[in-house]
Amino acid sequence: MIKIFLTSTLIFLHHSFLLGVNGLTAEITDLNAKDISFQKEKELPYLKKPFISSSPADKNDQLNVGRLGIDGGKKESILKFVRKLAEPSDSPKHGKTDSLLIAHQGKLIFESYFRRGRANYPHYQMSITKSYTAYAIGRAIQLGYLSMDDLHKPVVSFLKEIKPDKLAKGADKITLDQAMQMRSGVRLPQKKINGIIKKPNELKGQGQAQAYLQYTQPIQTGDTSFKYQAADTVLTMQVLESVVPGTAENFIRNQLLKPMGITNYGWQEDLSGLLKSAAGSSILSRDMIKMGLLTLNQGKWNGKQHISKEFVKQATSPLVQTSPTNFYGYFWWNQTLEIGNKKYKSIQGRGAGGQFIFIFPTLDLVVAATAHNQGMGKMLKELPEAIAPAFIQELK
Repeated sequence: MIKIFLTSTLIFLHHSFLLGVNGLTAEITDLNAKDISFQKEKELPYLKKPFISSSPADKNDQLNVGRLGIDGGKKESILKFVRKLAEPSDSPKHGKTDSLLIAHQGKLIFESYFRRGRANYPHYQMSITKSYTAYAIGRAIQLGYLSMDDLHKPVVSFLKEIKPDKLAKGADKITLDQAMQMRSGVRLPQKKINGIIKKPNELKGQGQAQAYLQYTQPIQTGDTSFKYQAADTVLTMQVLESVVPGTAENFIRNQLLKPMGITNYGWQEDLSGLLKSAAGSSILSRDMIKMGLLTLNQGKWNGKQHISKEFVKQATSPLVQTSPTNFYGYFWWNQTLEIGNKKYKSIQGRGAGGQFIFIFPTLDLVVAATAHNQGMGKMLKELPEAIAPAFIQELK
């Protein structure tokens, strides 16, 4: 089941897929709320022409807009890269980019859509959903439903329906801080997972968390190495559900997204009945830019502290090293990139298929991209190398 939230029943049409014309964006026609889904997105026909705008339209969606070149960036180098992205590709693993947007110094200055990309169609989000889930926790902290100290309390202390006598050894010690770093220590054999999902009624509500904590292999003290898995995000969403008024779904809609003007989105429901947290959201590319700007501004939105500043700093810090060049915070990636013989910090939201949010704090730069590649594609490496130099020049 997919939860859908739209400001209107129909999204209005515009079939003029023009190249670089202000005010005319690539949009899908006669889109009903029920049509937002991962499967429906696959059915979208490729755009006959790419839409490329170096002067994005002001849509009264809480995004300030500007012009590429005038408000920053080397226009020709950006356009050269984007035109290459727009070229046909037969490779299923890369070359399937659907959108690329750039914000600099707080303004959206570039917007482009290709293939299945649409300005008014929420693009399915894989693991970037984890990053949004983290910020829901940050919003709960900002509103006083949690504290930063609570992050270091056991997850089970928030989950009143858990049966402690049935938990695996060490499962009662897992903290929210560990779960959001993918260091819970939960390890379920695939055979056990296959058996559990055959009993969906037992996974409703906190039953899903119970299953992870009950059937995991014993967790030894200190045995909390990094493992990228859904279990840790599930525990996080379960805690959110238990501490906020009403449901996590309503909280995310009304307290996290709506104040940022994010109303046209979808979010799938998990076996528990809660929102999914490892993947499963769908949001507009322009709204991905908002998440990047929120990060860049240390949790502020429209001049107000929307997410706890302390939480954003912690969530986007290099808390655990996952490879020689990659670090992880709270469901956000942190990577230092070498560009032009200099090093630049980047904060990233990543999703399989090619959804990315890149934040370059020292360049005051946010870039969002969506794609339907197999795997991660090449953008994780190619995008910073192509986009960042156009703005590095601004510092000289």
